[in-house]
Amino acid sequence: MTRQIELTGKSGARYRYTSIEEERFLPPAGANYVIARVTSGEPLVVYAGETGNLASQDWRPTLEKAREQYKDAKVLTRLNVTRAVREAERVDLIEQYNPPMNQ
Repeated sequence: MTRQIELTGKSGARYRYTSIEEERFLPPAGANYVIARVTSGEPLVVYAGETGNLASQDWRPTLEKAREQYKDAKVLTRLNVTRAVREAERVDLIEQYNPPMNQ
């Protein structure tokens, strides 16, 4: 069963993200994603991004870079079809978590 993680943006909006198995088929849909260290407590968000096609795996180079410093970093995703919605959510999360790789 995939684990779901709730992240709260600066606005107070709550977003439910799902951890993915990187080798499994990913839908060719627009999505937000975060790269985070997930522990039993609050996840450490190290990057927040968005993509028009999750299956293209354009997030993979950022994940590999994150793993140079955060060995156990994972990709969490949330499907969002509309680009404007994805971008607003990404900004909301960046303002709340201030991810080091978004600097």
